[in-house]
Amino acid sequence: MPSYRRLLWSKPCPLVATIHDLAAFQVARKYDWARMFYGRVVARALARRQDSVIVISENTAHDVETFFGLPRERLTVIHNGVDHERFCPGDGEAAKVAVARRHGLSNPFFLYVARLEHPGKNHVPLIAAFEEFKVATGSDWQLAFGGSDWHGAESIHAAIKRSPFAGDIRCLGFVPDVQLPELYRAADVFVYPSLYEGFGMPPIEAMACGCPVISSICGSLGEVVGDAAAKVEPRDIHSMARELYNLATNSGFDWDRNAAETLKVYERTAARAFKGAPVSVPATG
Repeated sequence: MPSYRRLLWSKPCPLVATIHDLAAFQVARKYDWARMFYGRVVARALARRQDSVIVISENTAHDVETFFGLPRERLTVIHNGVDHERFCPGDGEAAKVAVARRHGLSNPFFLYVARLEHPGKNHVPLIAAFEEFKVATGSDWQLAFGGSDWHGAESIHAAIKRSPFAGDIRCLGFVPDVQLPELYRAADVFVYPSLYEGFGMPPIEAMACGCPVISSICGSLGEVVGDAAAKVEPRDIHSMARELYNLATNSGFDWDRNAAETLKVYERTAARAFKGAPVSVPATG
């Protein structure tokens, strides 16, 4: 069973479950009361009936041990993967043209792809950080939310409505899976300030498409993004605003430049290893 919400009690055969996260234990008011009860009480009893459990991060493994009381030897960590045939660098300029035509995002923009869920996905503090960024810079940057309305979405829409920069905040609605790579390539910075994730696919997909990422450190996100993203404490609005500014004004996120600088380190290291002997390095495109 690929989700703890569908676990079986009876055992017609050996049972193997995949648990993605235990958000009900980590985020207050994450779901309505019935879902919270199921996640905290019913799912715990069902999980103990499974013969083996797959978890998608070390963070989730720790949570399953802590909250469900399952021994570590019954858990296997298997990280999620990305389809690199779809999520890969592409023609950024063509993507910007297509996204501007489809969504009206003609200026540089920050992107957040997640269902519009409050408070778990942390949209409202991100809106406050964006406002702080706009006041400090006077820039024409926009903020785009890709995702359908879900639990608590009305709080997010209310925060947008009362924002002095409401005209620069766009709700794109549900984004079809086929359009996601293009949207990632068009974005100038991807922001993922979620309060808790069992893994967190969107920042990985965005990075695979060549988009710089600002990520929360909560849940498994620090583990998943490693050193490849700028990381923030998502409850700290001022910290988020600073990272928005840093990435919006930092030309260092140029992948060709990064590759060239990495190659220089290889060359210097190889030269030292061969005591100054000439080193032939293939040209890169």
